[in-house]
Amino acid sequence: MQLTMPEEIMLLLLDDRTGRPVGLPPPAADFAIAGAVLMELSLHGRIDTDLAQLMVSNSQPTGDAVLDEALAQMAAKPGEDSRFWLGEIGSRGEKLRDALLNRLVQSGVLKLEEGRFLWVFPDRRYPKAAEGTAEVKEVRRRLRDIILSGDIPDPRDALMIGLCRATGLVPLLLTPPELEETVSRVDQIADLEELNRSLAEVIRQLQASMVAFTGLA
Repeated sequence: MQLTMPEEIMLLLLDDRTGRPVGLPPPAADFAIAGAVLMELSLHGRIDTDLAQLMVSNSQPTGDAVLDEALAQMAAKPGEDSRFWLGEIGSRGEKLRDALLNRLVQSGVLKLEEGRFLWVFPDRRYPKAAEGTAEVKEVRRRLRDIILSGDIPDPRDALMIGLCRATGLVPLLLTPPELEETVSRVDQIADLEELNRSLAEVIRQLQASMVAFTGLA
């Protein structure tokens, strides 16, 4: 079963043991999902993008509701760059997370468990469903194996690792000692794809802008 990049990012954002969100700041998760949407559309041949511009090269729907909503918005508003669309798509982060989680539950990859925290607060968990584990190799393990090996990744995995680097998700894949040992390896993999280099710079600019705006710089 082939998951989309937004779906795989959503799995990374869940704790493997508890099924709860890993607790990253919302902008990091939102930019990761938005970047995954752009990368998946690029792999489908629907958009071309770099630092200067983003163009819809094929407006035909992909059949994926999350991708097609973003594609329709881009086609209706030409002339905007990657920075604009990362911010625009990222601003709908909560809606996108809900849509992706619901889809992963419906496809049997995750299961929804609802309860109460301290008997009062609603608590939702999304542990992996037993029937889904045989169909999908665990995303975290796959990316981790690529980083720790000397293997050349395929373009999709190189894009995923580049997106994790740009949005600060690599610590979700590796232990602290492994992080120190594999900095150059992660950079090498991420830099295999031009799209990684351009979107990474845009994400850095957006994050810097948000930090300055909130007065945390």
